[in-house]
Amino acid sequence: MRQPPWRDARILVIDDEPPNIAILEHVLRSAGYPALITTTDPRQAVDLFRKHDPDLILLDLKMPHLDGHELLARFKQEIPAETYLPILVLTSDATPDARRRALAGGAQDFLTKPFSPLEVRLRVENLVETRRLHRALARQNAELEERVRERTAQLTRRAMELEQVRIEILERLARAAEFRDDATGLHTRRVGRVAAQLMDAMGRPSVEVESVERAAPLHDIGKIGIPDSVLLKSGRLSQDEFAVIKTHTVIGGQILSGSDVPLLAVGREIALNHHERWDGAGYPAGLAGDAIPLTGRVVAVADVFDALTHPRPYKPAWTPKDALTEIQDQAGRQFDPDIVRTFAALFREGRLTERALA
Repeated sequence: MRQPPWRDARILVIDDEPPNIAILEHVLRSAGYPALITTTDPRQAVDLFRKHDPDLILLDLKMPHLDGHELLARFKQEIPAETYLPILVLTSDATPDARRRALAGGAQDFLTKPFSPLEVRLRVENLVETRRLHRALARQNAELEERVRERTAQLTRRAMELEQVRIEILERLARAAEFRDDATGLHTRRVGRVAAQLMDAMGRPSVEVESVERAAPLHDIGKIGIPDSVLLKSGRLSQDEFAVIKTHTVIGGQILSGSDVPLLAVGREIALNHHERWDGAGYPAGLAGDAIPLTGRVVAVADVFDALTHPRPYKPAWTPKDALTEIQDQAGRQFDPDIVRTFAALFREGRLTERALA
C-alpha cells in the first residue's frame, strides 16, 4: 500500500503564471499537503526559502526577472552540501539541453507543461517521501553520533580515572621507597619536577616532559630491595656495601619491567640508567655518552643536585651554588655537558631554585 502523504511537508511553489499556481495548489491540497508556500514573483523565492525552510521546491524555468536556472544557482548556495532537498522543475521546454542544464544546476525531477494532476501527485509523493527518509536517516545518524560521543566521553573519563589511579599508585610506591632514607618523602617529587623542567628547556615534546615528571619519582624504587643496614648507614660504605647499593638500579628496572603501560616503561628506563655516567664509569651497564637514554641523563643531574642540596644520614646539605659548581665540574665526566649547560642556565635565570628546593 502507498504510504499516506507527509502532511507536515512544506512545499514551495514558484511559477509566474497564476493559473499554474492555482492548479498546483488544488492538486497538492487534495493530495494531503496543506503546508504550501506560493509566489508568482521569482524575486521573492530566496526570502521565502529562508523563512519557511521547505521540504520540496516546485520551480518554473521560464520566468521574468529571475529565471529558474538562476534560482537553482541561488538555492544551491543556500542548501548545505549534506542536505537532500528535492527540486521539481516545471517547464514547457522538454529539450535534452534544458534537462541537462537543470540537472547540473541541482534539479532532481521534471514536470512538462501542461502537466497531468496525477503525474504531479506521483512525482511529489516520491520526492517528499525521499526527503522524509533522508531526514529520518540524518536524525538516526545524529543520534548515533551523539551516543558515540557520549560513549567516547565515558570511556575517556574512565581512562582518565584509571590513569589517575595508576599515577597515584606509582607516586605512593615511589614515596614508600623514598621514606626509608628521606624523612619528608619529597625527594622523588623534586627530582620529577626538575627533570621535567630540564626536558622542557631542551625543547622536548610536552608529552615527554609530562611523562618524565610522572616517571622520574620512580628512579629509586629499587631501594625497596636494599637492606636498612646498608641504606641507612651514616658512615662510609664499604666496597661490598656499595656493591649492594648499586643493585637498586637493577631491582628498580625489574620491578617496573614487563608492563605495557608507557609510563612504567619510562620509569624502568630511568630507574635502570640514572646512575650511568657520561664517561662510561657508571652502573649498572657502564654505558657512555648518547648510549645512555636521555631520560637517564636528565634525571641523573636532577637527582644529584637534589641529593647534594638536602641533608642525608651521611652528609649535611650543600648550598645550591656549591651543588651547581660540583655539577658543572662533572660535565663531560659524570654528566652530559649539554644537559649541564641547560641546568646552569635555568639556575642563573632563577627559574630552577624554587622548584628544586620546594
